[in-house]
Amino acid sequence: MTKHTVPLLLSALLCSAALARAEVPTLLIEARPVSVSQPAEATVEAVRQATLAAQIAGRVMELNVDAGDRVTRGDVLLRIDAAEASQAVAGAEAGVAQAEAGRIKARSDYERARSLFESKFVSQSALDQARSALDAADAQVRSAQAGRGQASTVVGYTRIVSPLSGLVAARHVDAGEMAQPGTPLLTVYDPAALRAVADVSQQRMTALGKAPLRASVELPGSGRWVEAAAVTVLPAADARTHTVRVRVDLPPATLGVVPGSYARVHFLSGESARLVVPSTAILRRGELTAVYVADGKGGFSLRQLRLGERVGAEDGVEVLAGLHSGETIALDPVQAGIAASTASRP
Repeated sequence: MTKHTVPLLLSALLCSAALARAEVPTLLIEARPVSVSQPAEATVEAVRQATLAAQIAGRVMELNVDAGDRVTRGDVLLRIDAAEASQAVAGAEAGVAQAEAGRIKARSDYERARSLFESKFVSQSALDQARSALDAADAQVRSAQAGRGQASTVVGYTRIVSPLSGLVAARHVDAGEMAQPGTPLLTVYDPAALRAVADVSQQRMTALGKAPLRASVELPGSGRWVEAAAVTVLPAADARTHTVRVRVDLPPATLGVVPGSYARVHFLSGESARLVVPSTAILRRGELTAVYVADGKGGFSLRQLRLGERVGAEDGVEVLAGLHSGETIALDPVQAGIAASTASRP
């Protein structure tokens, strides 16, 4: 190495460090008003959901859908064996025919008795008896017709149709199984209308104040935050847990969310001045949580922080300790680390 090589290397290192520092994006941290919220654990449920159950006994003969299939209102989802119901309809039809034949005979007897009464051949009591028989025959016909209508309605119970458009959440039976009245068959729901349901203590409800409440919903599964479309507080408390149920409607057609999934509702209760740093500027190495802070001389130093909760729907985290308002941090901790290590070389 010649005597001219060392100055050249030193000059290159200094240029490299200066270039690295110049390329590191920074941000001036200042206290600013942020929304203060009260978190509550919640569960997502469908606003419109139906569990379809059997209304007659019979074997499941046809199963047209499975869990996850999309259905339209009125679609035939499954069929139950209609043999017994069809026999009931046939019996009811025979009963109607028998009752109508009896009414024809009773009317004929009444007409004959009235003619004989007018000719003074029978008494008033005989005519009244014939009239009563005709009334009874009319009632028997109406009863038979009602039985036929009931039997026809039962035949309709063998076709299970979707009451709404949406998705099949669960299938509770297989083809060939016996269904009994009340047996759950399928569960369908509308994915376009979902809500998060949270049970909030009465003390916290008092702290939140009167309606209307505002809230944001955190979806930890996808890391998203959405603003609530509406917040409804049910007008009753649970006698066992002394909590009030709150329904927080998600925006229409919120994708990637299914009933039963976990959510966290943040009820907005005001604003407060706090220090917030972007989550991308935070360096996490095991238990170390830190940021690179500009030292005012063109370099950066690593400083450990104590962080709080994520701030609303923003990509930021509250700083509890380790940073002061008016300081500048590096937005890219990787580039800042390279610049800091380059500047520290002799």
